Amino acid sequence: MSLTSEKAGVAHLCNNYMKGLGLFFLVLFLAGQLSAQPRTYHPNEAFGEGEYTQFRVYYNSAFTGNVTAGEATIKVETAKKKYFDKEVWKIVGEGVSKGAFNWFYKVRNRYESYVDKQAIIPYLFVRHTREGGYSKDDEVFFYHDLQLATSRTATKKIPSNVHDFVSALYFMRTLNLSEFDGDSSYYLDFFLDDSVYVSKIKYVGTETIKVDLGTFRCLKFAPMMATGNVFADAYPMFVWVTDDKNHLPILAETKVVVGSVKMELTAYKNLRNPLSSKLKD
Repeated sequence: MSLTSEKAGVAHLCNNYMKGLGLFFLVLFLAGQLSAQPRTYHPNEAFGEGEYTQFRVYYNSAFTGNVTAGEATIKVETAKKKYFDKEVWKIVGEGVSKGAFNWFYKVRNRYESYVDKQAIIPYLFVRHTREGGYSKDDEVFFYHDLQLATSRTATKKIPSNVHDFVSALYFMRTLNLSEFDGDSSYYLDFFLDDSVYVSKIKYVGTETIKVDLGTFRCLKFAPMMATGNVFADAYPMFVWVTDDKNHLPILAETKVVVGSVKMELTAYKNLRNPLSSKLKD
């Protein structure tokens, strides 16, 4: 595999940050337990107004060492308008390529999810994708009462309480391990590119993780990914989130065919709860 091919594969992961990061959270809920009716309330102690997180994405191999590939940010704010007469969070995720990656695979991606503050389900997902020579813009409206989703190109049947990958990330953060069953494998339906997907994740255990921001007590997960030219096996990724009420993503490491990709938390502000899982700076 050439260095250019390696970087292209990494850039795809980096520049679709919300997909990559979303995947390891959006499978933390038991889809089989979802009600046939849309939720009206789900408790949320994990995030709130003004939360901001920033991540660095970098690639490592014997050929390149550590190479910064991109940066991603996510912010949470109250939307100016209501949807279906409900107050909603406007959650915005942006991913950009950095440095040399801009020369051969420039990325400027932005995703917006408008999420019911009480039920933590999405009503609208907005996508602006710019990846190399590829571009795509879309809006998806979720009609949970009718179990329908409409995009610019299709109307599709959806399971009740289905998520986009941004809303899923934040919904999963509201869960705790007491809601998981004994086999530590969980499923969730999510909607992407006019299709419904089912994802699965394994809960691995607890682990202490050291990053530039400090040392944290974390919960460790392994999400199932599609195999192919980039992933060598079905569970190539490990993800660590803080073992406290925030369930803040700290680190993700993905093994690719040659080397690995890491996404590391580099900044945060306006967390809802004290970061009690932080052991030392």
